[in-house]
Amino acid sequence: MRVRWGNLPARARSRAWGRVRDLHMGARFAFTGGREGWTRVLLTAVGVGLGVALLLLTTAIPNALSVRHQRDAARLDYTYSQNRPPKADDTLVIADTDTTYHDKEIRGRLVEPEGPRAPLAPGLTKYPAPGEMVVSPALKELLDSDAGKLLRERLPYRVTGTIGESGLIGSRELAYYAGTEDLAPRINGWQVARITEFGDPYPSSERMDPVLLLLVMVVFVVLLMPVAVFIGAAVRFGGEQRDRRLAALRLVGSDSRMTRRIAAGEALAGSLLGLVFGTAFFLIGRQVAGSAEVFGISVFPSYLNPSPALAVLVAVAVPAAAVLVTLLALRGVVIEPLGVVRTARPARRRLWWRLLLPLGGLALLYPMLGKGRTNGDFNQFLVVGGVMLLLVGVTVLLPWVVETVVARLGSGGVAWQLAVRRLQLSSGTAARLVNGIAVAVAGAIALQMLFAGVESDYTEYSGNDLRRAHMQVNVPQGVVLAGAVEKFSATRGVREATALSGTDVGDGPWRTEQSPDVSAGVTIGDCASLRQVARMSSCRDGDVFAVSGADPDADTSTAKLARPGRTLYLHTSSGMEQVQQVAWTVPAGLKSARAVKDPNGFKRGGFLMTPAAVPAGAASAIGGSVFLKLDESVPDAHEHVRNTASRVDPRTVAMVWVSSAQSRKFASIRTGLFVGAVCVLLLIGASLLVSQLEQLRERKKLLSALVAFGTRRRTLSLSVLWQTAVPIALGLLLASAVGLTLGAVLLRMTGTPVAVDWSSVLAMTGIGAGIVLTVTLLSLPPLLRLMRPDGLRTE
Repeated sequence: MRVRWGNLPARARSRAWGRVRDLHMGARFAFTGGREGWTRVLLTAVGVGLGVALLLLTTAIPNALSVRHQRDAARLDYTYSQNRPPKADDTLVIADTDTTYHDKEIRGRLVEPEGPRAPLAPGLTKYPAPGEMVVSPALKELLDSDAGKLLRERLPYRVTGTIGESGLIGSRELAYYAGTEDLAPRINGWQVARITEFGDPYPSSERMDPVLLLLVMVVFVVLLMPVAVFIGAAVRFGGEQRDRRLAALRLVGSDSRMTRRIAAGEALAGSLLGLVFGTAFFLIGRQVAGSAEVFGISVFPSYLNPSPALAVLVAVAVPAAAVLVTLLALRGVVIEPLGVVRTARPARRRLWWRLLLPLGGLALLYPMLGKGRTNGDFNQFLVVGGVMLLLVGVTVLLPWVVETVVARLGSGGVAWQLAVRRLQLSSGTAARLVNGIAVAVAGAIALQMLFAGVESDYTEYSGNDLRRAHMQVNVPQGVVLAGAVEKFSATRGVREATALSGTDVGDGPWRTEQSPDVSAGVTIGDCASLRQVARMSSCRDGDVFAVSGADPDADTSTAKLARPGRTLYLHTSSGMEQVQQVAWTVPAGLKSARAVKDPNGFKRGGFLMTPAAVPAGAASAIGGSVFLKLDESVPDAHEHVRNTASRVDPRTVAMVWVSSAQSRKFASIRTGLFVGAVCVLLLIGASLLVSQLEQLRERKKLLSALVAFGTRRRTLSLSVLWQTAVPIALGLLLASAVGLTLGAVLLRMTGTPVAVDWSSVLAMTGIGAGIVLTVTLLSLPPLLRLMRPDGLRTE
């Protein structure tokens, strides 16, 4: 049944109007309380605003990732497609020419439209003519700068335009489309293809790895919890001065409930102003994000649009949390007309209920222990709830730990005594100061343990022998390998170049739909190169070797084919299109060789051929690889090699060897964690600095009085340092314990053996301590200004 306002009894309407009037009065006090009131409300608004900005940024991240994925999918040119359309006025021949410059990936495409209706790539208004290219704004900026000198040699095209936003996944992405001719004869089905449209023709609904999904959930909780803790602390800035004003209100006739409503109104006003500040901070940060790149990730400002539902949730939750935190804080304070009873010995904090939160978190996570990847997805509600309760447990346990420890601290110097006494009188304030960083460190330790534990599952070891080569250059078919080797050998920074090409040989002709019954591999190279893959007694140009010792199947096939006088057929096809049939007769002087691991770590079986033994017409139809040993002391040696590769043929692929490579999804999640951690650490540093300045401002008269009585400034500065150092040391110890516990539970959930990455634990605690030390040093100049006897002057 609906109840209209006019139908309410007069007493109920009066009571409701009274509550609204009290809230309004509190809001007026926030903005009309003179310089002290304005200072407090601004501190609260800035603190809440920073938290709100980060919350809005977090709610915008899913949309940003989704838009990046959509933009990337819309420009896919799927050169792996098996559908090969014939040349028509609506076809485009496109080649993948991606490259790398100073560890930055560059997306490159060569394009040759075959008719007026050729599909247009997203972000382009027309295709560049041969010898011209259109580039992304970031690539144009790089090419125009001194840092792009070597890259200009690699991309010898004239820039005629820029790629629009719809064709890029980020504002700092490096990309280009270059026009070319005679690309159609090079179609091979994997690097060069003919297409009729852009986009993913077969969108996949791939199920995400449960462990990766767990990582994503934990990352979001760990990054958001410190923000929530900070917002809760920000609304309590200036609490002592506010309570003194409330005592004055009691003196003029307000009751305790009215004073609490006025306090709630003041907190509500500060939080609403904080929402305005937060929106402004977010919009500024949104624009700055358009020109920033963090860990290789960039976005356009238009990507960072928070979900409307989540934005409304933030707008409602922050003021509600401000009012709730204020009312809870006032429960422990007795506000009377003659003052605030705060300095009396408070009731001792109880431990039992504080332990319920982390124990409850462990209970929620317990059913998923040992689940791993094989037993379905992790329950997201249990994961989020359990991790939140464990991290919230840090915030409720830390005040008890600080109170218990500082109550037992002994005597010492004057600075130590001043710090300890202050901590004993306001241990809760000291704990609130470090709650955010303690939560962040606990979550970071747990995540580092989880990442370190499952990293090997998402790391693939290449087997490349970095002692024998540092780079591998894959030369496409149609390029004379000997000429390419000469160019690479003359390249600056190259010590040694080893060329090996390869194909297959079978007992019958090769066809698109059918392979020979028996086949084996063929490796082609000069004698020095062949010794990289096999041991042989002697070698000269024109020799052919049958290899043994690779693997049983390869050895069996080789033995069947290695019969002198037998006619075999070399596989000289280009992709899935037949080029020609090249017959080869096994020579009578066939020699034997023993396989050894090549630079890639594989044993090659089949046959070894020197260049003079290769049948006429086969060499130009077989692609190869050049393995390069570099003098890495030469500056930009990798870039010189890539430039040479581009001159050999734009389709040439140059790769820097690494010992291992990580899964792209795993690496993306880790990158997201780093980006979020940077934002959270900046927020925590700012929050600590604001909190420290607010604490110093409230103790201005006390500090001035101590200086007036002869206390040395050095003593007071040390006391401030001790007041920060003791709670942060206790907070980091508690955070380490909770973080190790949470990390061990998460590892057990993924079915991974529990191991502590002590270097990460020490690194996280060191970062936390470093932030506090930095904040303390930044607060020293205002502290010195406050420590003057004239600070006792009042009106």
